[in-house]
Amino acid sequence: MRPTISIMWRELTGYFSTPVAYVFLVIFLAMVGAFTFYMGGFFSRGQADLQPFFNFHPWLYLFLIPSIGMRLWAEERKSGTIELLMTLPLRTIHVVLGKFLAAWAFTAIALALTFPIWISVNYLGDPDNGVIFASYFGSLLMAGAFLALVAALSALTKNQVVAFVLGAAVSFLFLMSGLDLVLGFFRGWAPQFVVEVVSSLSFLTNFQAISRGVIDLREVIFFGSMIALSLLINTAIIELKKAN
Repeated sequence: MRPTISIMWRELTGYFSTPVAYVFLVIFLAMVGAFTFYMGGFFSRGQADLQPFFNFHPWLYLFLIPSIGMRLWAEERKSGTIELLMTLPLRTIHVVLGKFLAAWAFTAIALALTFPIWISVNYLGDPDNGVIFASYFGSLLMAGAFLALVAALSALTKNQVVAFVLGAAVSFLFLMSGLDLVLGFFRGWAPQFVVEVVSSLSFLTNFQAISRGVIDLREVIFFGSMIALSLLINTAIIELKKAN
């Protein structure tokens, strides 16, 4: 694990060595506040909970997570530093995991900085903090799944814009797969088990299940499996690039 931690620390400190990280954090916090207190009708609902806050997380991540993940490998390939990185006495999986964990840690920092909203809702009322904790946990898991997916797609191209578009597009498909509009398309011609598989792949559905306050092992396994599978695909892509 030492090589992975070294890569993770190198990448994480790299985020804060430029103004980009601080700009991202400001934009994220501003958007979270706007969606929660204005578009989410936080005050007009008359309830002391964070439902409006968490309802918008999947849609925020749809654009903000690709902006983090697009640079993980596309930038390395464009600058040529990926060749230098791959010559180090490290296994590819260590590098892939280290870069992913750094980006996930950065996302966790952004999520943790929303704590004033949690303090505000506790000041204004008596919310169920167990539900809030579960929702934060589910949000972090979902962010990790988005990020691992985008990281794998980033390894396919040298262009960060292309990586962003690919990441956002594929993430959108996984986000929407559980909606009736999408399932209705499959019900017209596909067997029932195919419809159920497509429905089970929805990030939105699995996150909403956790955000109700019940951390079910099925949702944890789903997001964990998505992260693991995406990281394995990422590793395979990098290994293929090395061979070529």
